[in-house]
Amino acid sequence: MKHINIKTNSGESNIYLGEKLENLSKYLPQNKKVVIITDENILKLYSSQLQDFTIIQMGLGEKNKTIHSVEQIYGELIRKEVDRSGFIVGIGGGIVCDVAGFVASTYMRGISFGFVSTTLLSQVDASIGGKNGVNIKGYKNMVGVFAQPEFVICDITMLKTLDQKEFISGFAEIIKTAAIRSILLFDFLKKNSSGALNHDYNILEHIIFESAIIKAQVVQNDEKEAGERRILNFGHTFAHSIEKNFGILHGEAVAIGMVIATKISVKLGLLENNVAEEIKQLLINYHLPVDLNFNKNDIFNALLKDKKREGEKINLVLLKEIGNAIVQKVSVNQMEDIVNDLC
Repeated sequence: MKHINIKTNSGESNIYLGEKLENLSKYLPQNKKVVIITDENILKLYSSQLQDFTIIQMGLGEKNKTIHSVEQIYGELIRKEVDRSGFIVGIGGGIVCDVAGFVASTYMRGISFGFVSTTLLSQVDASIGGKNGVNIKGYKNMVGVFAQPEFVICDITMLKTLDQKEFISGFAEIIKTAAIRSILLFDFLKKNSSGALNHDYNILEHIIFESAIIKAQVVQNDEKEAGERRILNFGHTFAHSIEKNFGILHGEAVAIGMVIATKISVKLGLLENNVAEEIKQLLINYHLPVDLNFNKNDIFNALLKDKKREGEKINLVLLKEIGNAIVQKVSVNQMEDIVNDLC
């Protein structure tokens, strides 16, 4: 088992990579009411290991990452008489962890919580870093808070139960992490795509750990995304628009968003075209999509509502080389020209 510790102004978080769901109890506080928030898929697969816990079940999919779902869970917590001494555990992928973390951070002005992360995307990204939020009218994470989970358990064996498409989707965030911060991880991914896609435990453990430790370091330096943490949004400015308009998986949208961001990096003279093609080929090697037929009006209108917009500027994460990302302010007018060009 590998351990990563994150210390920030809002709290301390411990990530346990290679720990098992069956050992959850040893991380829970004594003499506190523990409530698990999870979904139908997890209960189908692991109910025998959760039968001793109080459980709140939420709906499946991005459509349930809403204020309405949060309100329903608040009601359940009140009915179960959970007070400020309670403890919440989110068990699931990014959607469950986001909702559970948001609920815990706001219920009775905040109670303690932890995660058992069950998807690849969640283990390398969504459950790490303390960003908890929900969508509003389809726009990603428009309402949220910064609050650190006390622990994140990443049980690698649980990844074998994932739908293959969902599993593959997680590699987009890993490739993103390598592209912005680590040429060593990028080269490792190039050499080990077959083993990673076929659930080689040692390969997965290595790439999950390297991805998680990079994110942990960035978060520790800049918890509330005032500077350095913005590089974690590489590909996401376009991805959120794509995800909303096309209804594809988050990782799939991030993959396409990265291709667009590298094209813009080339267009602005920051990145060599052959490097952009190398990133695109790596995404293809991991069976991720790299293009779509865009409706420019839908994409541009969604960009205008992105959280990274500041007045008439949008903070766009671009690449100078593999492992070297920068944040560049692009005007709304310039972004419109870019979208028109790309479409």
